[in-house]
Amino acid sequence: MYLTQALHKAFRENPSGVATIFAQRSTTFSQLIDRVARLASALRGQGVAAGDRVAMLALNSDRYVEYIFGTLWAGAALNPVNTRWSVAEIAYSMEDCGTSVLLVDDNFLDLIGPLRERCPCIQTVIYCGDAETPAGMIDYEQLVRSSAPIADSLRSGHDLAAVLYTGGTTGAPKGVMLSHANIASNVLSSLAAASRPPVTSILQMAPMFHIAALSFVFQAVTRLATQVILPGFDPKAAIRDLSRYRINEVFTVPTMLKMMLDDPTFADHDLSSLRNIIYGAAPIDGALLQRAMAQIPSSQFLQAYGMTETSPVSAILAADCHVVGSPRLKAAGRPAPACEVRIVDPATDEDCPTGTVGEVAVRGPGVMLGYWNKPEETARALRNGWMHTGDAGYLDADGFLYVTDRIKDMIISGGENVYSTEVENAILTHPAVQLCAVIGIPDEKWGEAVHAVIVVRPGHELSVDAVHAHCRERIASYKCPRSVEFRADMPLSAAGKLLKYKLREVYWQSRDRRI
Repeated sequence: MYLTQALHKAFRENPSGVATIFAQRSTTFSQLIDRVARLASALRGQGVAAGDRVAMLALNSDRYVEYIFGTLWAGAALNPVNTRWSVAEIAYSMEDCGTSVLLVDDNFLDLIGPLRERCPCIQTVIYCGDAETPAGMIDYEQLVRSSAPIADSLRSGHDLAAVLYTGGTTGAPKGVMLSHANIASNVLSSLAAASRPPVTSILQMAPMFHIAALSFVFQAVTRLATQVILPGFDPKAAIRDLSRYRINEVFTVPTMLKMMLDDPTFADHDLSSLRNIIYGAAPIDGALLQRAMAQIPSSQFLQAYGMTETSPVSAILAADCHVVGSPRLKAAGRPAPACEVRIVDPATDEDCPTGTVGEVAVRGPGVMLGYWNKPEETARALRNGWMHTGDAGYLDADGFLYVTDRIKDMIISGGENVYSTEVENAILTHPAVQLCAVIGIPDEKWGEAVHAVIVVRPGHELSVDAVHAHCRERIASYKCPRSVEFRADMPLSAAGKLLKYKLREVYWQSRDRRI
């Protein structure tokens, strides 16, 4: 089982079918497979060997799809870069897994100089924009056109396909290693988990560096669907293209869905072609979900629950559970066909009784190989073959999973994972900060917002603006606190341990769940 099989299948069954539409460019499956084979040849020519990592720092485009398949065709592994990260975070991910080749578009050219200074591992930068190629870079189009296509490397299912960096509880990003079989089995499991009407077109608007959008690329090709690609999410552009291209299916996070429904142009467009709306990556507010169901009646809704480490989907809430007023709307869903889900006592790893809250643990072919170069963290997460997710939840008598809280110290804001430790470590480097705690608080737009609670050192002064400026130099903008609270002291246990739950409860009391 290898991921380029989907492209071979699409080429055999529908060579003249449109694979991608981006801006003014349209590419058939026949053209796509030829360009992929040429890009793979070009990467080999740049010294990329089997198992090497190839990075892309770019917004979504048809070339991003070519990068995905071309890298895998060459036998290498993907290292798609989070475009919202700081230079320091990007450099860490590049150096950590020894990435020597980087593709970059026009939007991030100004980062190449600083990255080259920090990353001795970068040997080749390929420019995949449409302007004049900058000095010291190789032109993508010229490279593809001048390279003779090569045969697919036909990697095995156990071979490394991607290293996807996520935040870490220790403060440093972790490289999640996923194999071809991890991702491919999860794609097929997700498609089999719930009945979906056939589709001929999907809209790609979530960033392709995320596992959810990456999986959506493979799902689309497997189903011979045309991918209409937006460079990034913009509610007006998304609504426009959903209507213009008569899109059948879209993946969205709750924040995106709300922004589209709130946009004044929403009512001006015909979205009756929509058949499937898949949402996930963050908890959804019940009122928002019911509003979406009422305003887009042509579409069925499905919720996907999972994480990067599970490739990503572990459970799906099917369309027949999306009934207004149903208690099932609070569920994450039932385990996907290729997944097993247990609820365990975090202290003993023993199974919890039905209806009892514990830690959600997942087993199946989609569970990661481990964290790159982090054996201790891998051992903590993967115990006895089960991925311990850090989510708290329970299973009901019918096998539905309900996620109620988080055991690990993580915030999900607008679909992005933010580890409190990363933000705290950044804030604590400020000389005026004595103590700091970062928590997630409810936010109507983002689901959760990053909130910093700070105790200032005696004799020092600190402003909210100074905290924001300090953080922006060190971490991605979406990780920076949206609000800051100054306190004289922190709630501590008898042993001197910070009691974050006491900081959270002020904001989360009277809510059904704490996430």
